[in-house]
Amino acid sequence: MTGSSPGQPQSIDTGRQITLAEKMLYLLLAGSSRLASALPTSWVTGAGATSIGLIGPWLRQNKRALANLEIAFPEKSAAERAAIARAMWANMGRTYAESLIFPRFSATGDAIEIVDEDNWRARMAEPVPQICCTLHMGSWELAIEPLRRFGRRPAGVYRPLGNPLIDRWLVATRAPMFPGGLLAKGDNDEDVRAGQRTARRLIDMARKGGAIGFVCDHFDRRGEPIAFLGRTSRFTTAPAMIARHVGARVYVGACLRQGTSSRFRMVIEEIEVPRTGDKAADAITLTTAIFAAFERWIRAHPEQWMWWNTRWVTASAPDQQTAGR
Repeated sequence: MTGSSPGQPQSIDTGRQITLAEKMLYLLLAGSSRLASALPTSWVTGAGATSIGLIGPWLRQNKRALANLEIAFPEKSAAERAAIARAMWANMGRTYAESLIFPRFSATGDAIEIVDEDNWRARMAEPVPQICCTLHMGSWELAIEPLRRFGRRPAGVYRPLGNPLIDRWLVATRAPMFPGGLLAKGDNDEDVRAGQRTARRLIDMARKGGAIGFVCDHFDRRGEPIAFLGRTSRFTTAPAMIARHVGARVYVGACLRQGTSSRFRMVIEEIEVPRTGDKAADAITLTTAIFAAFERWIRAHPEQWMWWNTRWVTASAPDQQTAGR
């Protein structure tokens, strides 16, 4: 991948005409990024926290967040859950603001403290296949930092954005964090073939001793039912399937914000990969263990998780809520 200035997108072959609205949104993003890059980090993140913190509770997504919080924390009062949601919006504002100045964080990685770093360095620096999973918590985009810091060349999987100009900007600005490349995954039935090609590339990378990062807490209609936060949801088992197929180690991590600062504490766990005669069952068992770790972090730091980005399903009402991005 080659980088580009936010104000000068490279030629993009999208197979369709880029609309005026998409160009305008891109120019707004480019201008905001340029302005933010000239300001102190605390000013940028403070503005993000204030603006999204005020707007978020009025968005339709807030109703979904409150409904999800009620499912996960039935013992809390409505006021307590609303306070968590307000804190979540402020955290999301900081995270989105940081995305405008992402190169500032990816250049050195010194904003992240890795808990028990020496132990994980010795373990994760070994040239064996590694699958690393995180969730939309704290600063999920920075969660790949341990692999890069430990001398690996991680590849990442991401969900393409609808605006091709912004998508190209995203990939270009995140490239330093993913020297192994950023691969797009399919987001609907029309993307199945593309998703299969990506899966084959990921398997090949892992088989050769590569390290691959996933943000894998998106609801997936084609996924397997997994116990999560008191109910059952559907999540992809692709990371677990790849790990089981190539004999990879599996790590989960969360990049947790410290207070209201732009400093983070990275916690890591290794998940044992089951290897029985049933690969599909092993993948479900492994995915369940991954989400059990996610659940522990979410319950400990609920204000740092993206609450509108989950849907639970039940036998009586499988499509009760609308999945978020």
